[in-house]
Amino acid sequence: MKPNAITVTELNGYIKEKISNDEFLNNVLVKGEISNFKLHYTGHMYFTLKDENSLVKCIMFKSQTVTLNFTPKDGMKVLVLGTVSVFERDGIYQIYAKSMQEEGMGSLYAAYKELKAKLEKEGLFDAGHKKKVPMMPNVIGVLTSRTGSVIRDIINVSTRRNPNVYIRLFPVPVQGDGAAEKIANAISIMNNKKLADVLIIARGGGSLEDLWPFNEEIVARAIYASEIPIISAVGHETDFTIADFVADLRAPTPSAAAELAVTDVFELKRKLADYQNRYKVLLKRKTEFMRLRFEKCMKSKVFTMPMQQINNNYIRVDNCIKGLINIIKRKIEAKKAYARKNYIEIRYNESS
Repeated sequence: MKPNAITVTELNGYIKEKISNDEFLNNVLVKGEISNFKLHYTGHMYFTLKDENSLVKCIMFKSQTVTLNFTPKDGMKVLVLGTVSVFERDGIYQIYAKSMQEEGMGSLYAAYKELKAKLEKEGLFDAGHKKKVPMMPNVIGVLTSRTGSVIRDIINVSTRRNPNVYIRLFPVPVQGDGAAEKIANAISIMNNKKLADVLIIARGGGSLEDLWPFNEEIVARAIYASEIPIISAVGHETDFTIADFVADLRAPTPSAAAELAVTDVFELKRKLADYQNRYKVLLKRKTEFMRLRFEKCMKSKVFTMPMQQINNNYIRVDNCIKGLINIIKRKIEAKKAYARKNYIEIRYNESS
């Protein structure tokens, strides 16, 4: 005789009921390090709590998050008070957090802060060192995984904005051991062989551990030494890696990186056509204005019989010269008459 089978839903429901009846799990205090933190648009917080050997999923609803006096981040060590229960649909257990208290900084996050401070002091984040992304690059170099949505998004956005742009993929691992060294080496090769006009370093979102290769010093220094402008598009919009601070430009997503790297030629053509129309209108207005001024001058006879105007000016000049000559002659005659008169009076006085 076959035993009575139960459904998956019944099994998950049974386990949930068993856990719910455990008083210890109804109000448990757990310490660990936050990883893969996500703040949902509804205000709920989803994250993983982990230690050196294990992890457990957690959720904190919006009604509970209002009591927090700090902003949770990946790498933080926290104390979580909550209830353990089963999410029946997925058959997983998780902690429903009631409150959370910051305990300290995780080892990875501490290493991140330390390296960030060091490189900032050395000037690797200085705005004066950042290179300008060319307006119309011919070749876009992309350093990311060979497969996945990242490269597809970059190709789709880039070719939509400029069908003639060439995408050169240099596949690199974007997480795990040895990924940082391979990313740094790829940057060096792209520079030495001048394989692109601009580089995009990209990967999707993930936990602090997943994004860690982009927080490695070797990658930061490779980006800083690059002669090719680099756009960093690592993780989600809220994720910030050291690569973002060193790069010449930071994009919130891989798709946004493609938009920053590739000019929309159709929009550019539209703007050029718009400018051309504006210039035509302005030129037409200027021509009309000059025509009206010319007609006004013609009506005032400024330009009527120009040679006659010139001859009249010659006559005026001649009259002025003749007038000056007559004045000078009269002055001279007056001086002579005055001199003769004085001479006669002197001779008369001497004879007397």
